[in-house]
Amino acid sequence: MAVTPQELFGLDNLPYGVFSIPGDPGEAGEPARRRIGVRYGDHVLDAGAAAHALGSPHTPLLRAPSLGPLLAAGRPVWQSVRAALRDWLGNPAHRETVSPLLLPLHPPAESPRLTFHLPFDVADYVDFYASEHHATNVGRIFRPDGEPLTPNWKHLPIGYHGRAGTVVVSGTPVVRPSGQRRPPGAEAPGFGPSRRLDIEAEVGFVVGTPSELGSPVPMAAFRDHVFGVALLNDWSARDIQAWEYVPLGPFLGKSFATSLSPWITPLDALEHARTAPPRRTHPLLPYLDDTGPDAEPQGLDLRLSVYLNGTLISEPPFSAMYWTAAQQLAHLTANGASLRTGDLFASGTVSGPEPGQRGCLLELTWSGAEPLRLPDGEERAFLADGDEVTLTAWAPGPDGARIGLGEVSGRVLPAR
Repeated sequence: MAVTPQELFGLDNLPYGVFSIPGDPGEAGEPARRRIGVRYGDHVLDAGAAAHALGSPHTPLLRAPSLGPLLAAGRPVWQSVRAALRDWLGNPAHRETVSPLLLPLHPPAESPRLTFHLPFDVADYVDFYASEHHATNVGRIFRPDGEPLTPNWKHLPIGYHGRAGTVVVSGTPVVRPSGQRRPPGAEAPGFGPSRRLDIEAEVGFVVGTPSELGSPVPMAAFRDHVFGVALLNDWSARDIQAWEYVPLGPFLGKSFATSLSPWITPLDALEHARTAPPRRTHPLLPYLDDTGPDAEPQGLDLRLSVYLNGTLISEPPFSAMYWTAAQQLAHLTANGASLRTGDLFASGTVSGPEPGQRGCLLELTWSGAEPLRLPDGEERAFLADGDEVTLTAWAPGPDGARIGLGEVSGRVLPAR
């Protein structure tokens, strides 16, 4: 099966996911056998079945029920597997073998639809705060009479450790969280459902190769450890967060759900999207310094789109992010903290310099003072029950092509 040059998921992309087919017998009580899939156009290649049929030495990795073994195998194996997949899908000599193993993403109504799962076991989860535009807007909202950026912001990538167990695959409903919140003017807090539920349009980075405890990972080793990228929505309860975050930072206002795309795009698919980050305005310490004449561009030109109930509300540019993923990884491990296979770290909210490029409702509505008006006439300061948020993105590819990132979506359910 061939795809057009305009296809977002062609041979130059080939993101990985994990799927099952309803009714397919599983093992050890699993309702259906999980398989590694590779997206190609509007189909999914059963990668394990293709590897077995073609006698690939990578068959054990691709027949695993998750991406974990492949992630742990390291970059030389990642590159070898990717080259094999490109050959299997692009070489006419394999068409007869491979074509029956391409399953439609949108099958006929009488056929079972594929079910997608979290493609790897999340070991640890870290969320950063890497957009200068987002941090400046938030600073102006909460500290209108002070400096919008904290004194440390231009010297290190600020982040916090989140909750790996509440990272969920795209399509999983998000239950409105409850917690303590103190409304303006109240003397004491109350407990109840969040009234200021928000999104954060982000990009996640998936760690494959682990590192040794006590050994920092330099920026130059970024590509040896990070397997790929995926869109991510780090849902936020702004009222719960505002009451609890001083002095130790985000906790229950963030830990209830983080939605992740089912598709992990390999870093090697984004070679043509590499770009220089914004100009550095402060000298950086050596372990974070990416300003040298021989420094490779570590920024990524990813074009995000945010939809609320099907309406486009923002188009944040990832190329505007001040801190790169390589700097985030270097800082994450600078104290000797080790990496584990399946670690996930996220960029923080992606926002650009223009009002239509803000990656969360806190900014888009200026903390509710300027509500969004939707096509049906309804207004939104923050999310209502039943609202659905979807993030999509693309990046420049070779010869003018586009590389698509798999979407991530979630619908808000009422508090329990």
